[in-house]
Amino acid sequence: MDTKELLKKVRKIEIKTRRLSDHIFGGEYHSTFKGRGMTFSEVRQYQYGDDVRNIDWNVTARYNEPYIKVFEEERELTMMLMVDISGSELFGTDKQFKNEIVTEIAATLAFSATQNNDKIGLILFSDSVELYIPPKKGRSHVLRIIRELIEFKPESKQTNIGEALKFLSNVMKKKAIVFMLSDFIADDYKQTLKIASGRHDITGIRIYDKHEESIPNLGMVQMQDEETGELMLVNTASKKVRHNYSKFYQEKVAYYKDTFTKSGAGVIDCRVDESYVKKLLGYFKRRG
Repeated sequence: MDTKELLKKVRKIEIKTRRLSDHIFGGEYHSTFKGRGMTFSEVRQYQYGDDVRNIDWNVTARYNEPYIKVFEEERELTMMLMVDISGSELFGTDKQFKNEIVTEIAATLAFSATQNNDKIGLILFSDSVELYIPPKKGRSHVLRIIRELIEFKPESKQTNIGEALKFLSNVMKKKAIVFMLSDFIADDYKQTLKIASGRHDITGIRIYDKHEESIPNLGMVQMQDEETGELMLVNTASKKVRHNYSKFYQEKVAYYKDTFTKSGAGVIDCRVDESYVKKLLGYFKRRG
């Protein structure tokens, strides 16, 4: 993709996702995700009903009448976008590929965070972390993130969610709002998610295509594993083959939902032919 085409694509995504974040998600994001704590604002005279634990005894002694400390919620947050760029994200049969939807969702979330003056960082991962952009503020920083989401070419096509979560825990020492976007056709990340979600507010956004859920009966078909590149002949006429595939797929989805839920993390399912706007809004409203 040449520079002119890339900039055109970035601009198109910016216009669409910024409109969403300005008119729909900005307020919802602001009310859903709370600050890291409370910061001192001022002292004022005690009023009936105030919490006596907030009395400032030094000021009270000086003026010989009760004064309390007033605190404000610390609003500035850090958002980390963790995006799966393995081979399976290139799958798509309706309108868009999964990775195109992922880019739009990530951009919408990033612009919503920018409205709140929050920092945004990016982790692109396959079976290892392929790119890390430290959290920063501002539109130009978000546009850089969008560019990387569009044009970055992974070295590996495989997936290791546990490695990505381990990296997150190592680089982010303070609490962050974390959105992990993947199809979650993986397992063995229960322990690393438990550790990471103990410090961070994590939400998994599963992006999937309805045609991934089962194999239709098409007879003998040559298929390629997007993550390994392996070519194989598959007899889709076999009920056993179709059943085993469906079972494998459902097990991965169940592992994702069970693991995230038990770790206290959020879960969003988003099919490529459905509105991710409704899915995100519904999630924000439930949490708000």
